[in-house]
Amino acid sequence: MNARRLSSAAEALRHQREWFAGVQRHAADGGLVALVNADTPHEILRAFDIPYVVNQWWSSIAAAKGGAQRYLDLVAERGYPRDSEQYNAIGLGAAFDPAPEDAPWGGLPRPFLVLGELTGDTTRKVFDAWGEQPGVTFYPLEAAASATAEPYWWDDLAHDWERLVGTERIDLLVAEMHGLIELLEERTGRSLDLDRLAEIMRLGNEQAEWNRRTRDLVAATAPCPVSVTDSIPAVMLPQWHRGTTWARDAARRLHDEVAERVAAGAALAHPERARLMWVGRGLWFDLGFYRHFEEEYGAVFVWSMYLAIAADGYARYGDDPLRALASRFVGFNEHLYVPPASAEWYVNEARRHGVDGVVHLVSDDPRGSWATTRALRAAGIPVIEVHADNADASSYDVTAVRGRVARWLEDSVLG
Repeated sequence: MNARRLSSAAEALRHQREWFAGVQRHAADGGLVALVNADTPHEILRAFDIPYVVNQWWSSIAAAKGGAQRYLDLVAERGYPRDSEQYNAIGLGAAFDPAPEDAPWGGLPRPFLVLGELTGDTTRKVFDAWGEQPGVTFYPLEAAASATAEPYWWDDLAHDWERLVGTERIDLLVAEMHGLIELLEERTGRSLDLDRLAEIMRLGNEQAEWNRRTRDLVAATAPCPVSVTDSIPAVMLPQWHRGTTWARDAARRLHDEVAERVAAGAALAHPERARLMWVGRGLWFDLGFYRHFEEEYGAVFVWSMYLAIAADGYARYGDDPLRALASRFVGFNEHLYVPPASAEWYVNEARRHGVDGVVHLVSDDPRGSWATTRALRAAGIPVIEVHADNADASSYDVTAVRGRVARWLEDSVLG
């Protein structure tokens, strides 16, 4: 049985389009809209019923629809570099767009608030530029570091987060979240409802549980029944609605559809000659990359960080919703990018999924890529690094990159 596109992925995209159109109407009517980075506590805004657009999602849409260069050109026209922090700068370009209606999906509504974590000095400068725009407030969150790190965190994090993340770091983010709450209470005239926040956390935990079941099902199934070009939108679009019944149910629909495919013996490739791992952000402007290797070589990408981190990185249980929420984001960056926590996780996921090789997209801004490659190779897994920005296609040569990966595949994996 051939695996066709997941209906859960198509449904998630349909919902996102309808939701985004509603956000644009809300903004046009004078309603508040926020722009948030992926690694920030969106749940606070949800508890205030303030719609938010995730900065990285918007950059992915711009890149996939050919609009990223438009935004980067607008950034450059203001004297800012167009070849630095593109994944964040694309969103900033929307602030300078004289004709947003011509942009992908009708353009990004002007936010009243930009919420970002300071993972580096350059990131801070991008968001400081947002804060200079009329009517926009930038609320920064510190990226607290730890002198020690637990390398094997994924099985215990959901319940033992106080120990694994660190009390002092959680205390800092809780204090910053109180400042954000005060800002929102002043702007909206409403108080935070902690019971509402607790319900949002409960739904988010259920969503994470379904994502974990799906990840485990894909890991245990050969041949692979689902493409990453389906699993990424099917898991990540609901992620940006985390804490809603729709998102929880969408995660369940994804699991059930994958389970049906497994039962029916669906496969992406006949035969499946290699199981590959894609490490790094999605290659938004060349999503055909993944299908190319499935069809031409029987090499299937069985793993991306999107489903995997949704399975391991989000669930938090506890009686204090603010502390549990803070723990969700304090260590988020290091779980993906900072060794040993990130490197050991990638190795564990590679072994769990039985991968034969890893294609590692290395961009300029994520830290720790060298450690990921080193750890995977030390575990005996072939790795090829592709150095490119995942959202900026200006220096990307499709033919050259695919050809280089094909040669590595033939020589180091299939050979």
